[in-house]
Amino acid sequence: MPELKKLIHSIAIAIFKLTTKLLPDRIPLTFVGTDSFRQLCRSIAQIGVKKVLIVTDAGLVQIGLVAKVSEVLKDCGVEWTIYDGVEPDPTFDHVSQGLSLYRSESCDGILAVGGGSPMDAAKVIAAGATSAKPFARLEGLLKVRQAPAPWFAIPTTAGTGSEVTIAAVISEPDTHTKKFFIDPKLLPSMAALDPALMSGLPPQITAATGMDALTHAVESYLASTSTKQSESFAIAAVKLVFSNLQRAYSEGSDLEARNAMALGSFYAGAAFTRTGVGYVHAIAHAFGAYYRTPHGLANAIVLPHVLEYSRDPARKRLASLADAIGIEGSSDYEKASKFIDAVRELMRSLDIPDKLDALKSSDIAPIATQALKEAFSNYPVPRLMTQEECESLLRRIMT
Repeated sequence: MPELKKLIHSIAIAIFKLTTKLLPDRIPLTFVGTDSFRQLCRSIAQIGVKKVLIVTDAGLVQIGLVAKVSEVLKDCGVEWTIYDGVEPDPTFDHVSQGLSLYRSESCDGILAVGGGSPMDAAKVIAAGATSAKPFARLEGLLKVRQAPAPWFAIPTTAGTGSEVTIAAVISEPDTHTKKFFIDPKLLPSMAALDPALMSGLPPQITAATGMDALTHAVESYLASTSTKQSESFAIAAVKLVFSNLQRAYSEGSDLEARNAMALGSFYAGAAFTRTGVGYVHAIAHAFGAYYRTPHGLANAIVLPHVLEYSRDPARKRLASLADAIGIEGSSDYEKASKFIDAVRELMRSLDIPDKLDALKSSDIAPIATQALKEAFSNYPVPRLMTQEECESLLRRIMT
């Protein structure tokens, strides 16, 4: 790879690292445990919020989970209206519809109930509620000038960690190109990690979202921007996922495992929101844009391949992750290899494929181009990837 390109990347990541060091270090007030969502609802009332827009998806409304939350809000004296139009990979159309309802219903707060998509939508709706600017002018790094409307999070999956991250991802409605909103103001005021609300999650979603959390933790730990604090969060997340994901997958009503996974997702989110991610996410985002592949599943499929690519320069870091989950070896390289094998074994136990059926040979070059463009100035990867290397990696993912 040309030395000039490496230099430009190094400068971009150095600027990124300096910027993150200047960001305020805040974690939202978080209630944890069974029925913690009730504590959150009471706290929303106590701070004087009168009416919330519940941002969610139609599926959670249909199974009665949103009604469970709204009934508690009513008991606490908080009015509500529901926007359930959020779909996976929310678009600007979704957030525009949500903002219109927020304003027409005279809401003064937002409660996201769901996975990463409702929470990302809620973040951008909250930012738009206090700004005269169109959403496009709020996109990017530190573009949210006004404090957003107060918003609160009840995650129903253990994967994205969006309840503790400063970023939101919204897609263009036609091209599904990802647009990133990154600002500490996008953090919620409060969140509730309630394992009972996750107990009905289907096994395949439990698996994919859990692997999403693992990806966040691993990519954060391997990032050149990592800090002692982010590393401690990432290690905690890796331990929790490896110890509890298979249990949560095979026995969805195991509240201890669900609670541990919720914490793992939270810690992983707290880690990567300070450090950024890497090529796994860049390629997964491209899969989402081309094939609407669920983000957690895309991350899971790509993760071991990128770890193999990064093994040599990141072997000490990967060896430390192996140590964290009790893997032994005679050298860092051996432990790094065994950690990658452990990731693959975890995927097999969760019935996650290691190939992407939708991937077409004709799409490999443009997907590689898109992924490398996303990663180049934004992600502190341990080893830069060329177009040819990325295309070769993608061919290994084809069925």
